[in-house]
Amino acid sequence: MKKLSDLFSARRKAVPARTYDPARERPVIRASICTGERVAGFRDIKTGVFHDVMLIQSQKDLDDFLVLYGLDDIPTEY
Repeated sequence: MKKLSDLFSARRKAVPARTYDPARERPVIRASICTGERVAGFRDIKTGVFHDVMLIQSQKDLDDFLVLYGLDDIPTEY
């Protein structure tokens, strides 16, 4: 059985970059004009279906998403 202090002292492992297929999907942030909620994800180029990946609540969340998928910039759709 682990000690409680062991749970909090564990170091975070480096998260490897994830991939997506640019031929099939394009990265996009979907934002609500009413509530201002923003969700980062990928839109299928052929069908237009949006697959959400993470909720963007701050600039740090957006930066984490960009680093996670190796992106420089991402368009916003309303």
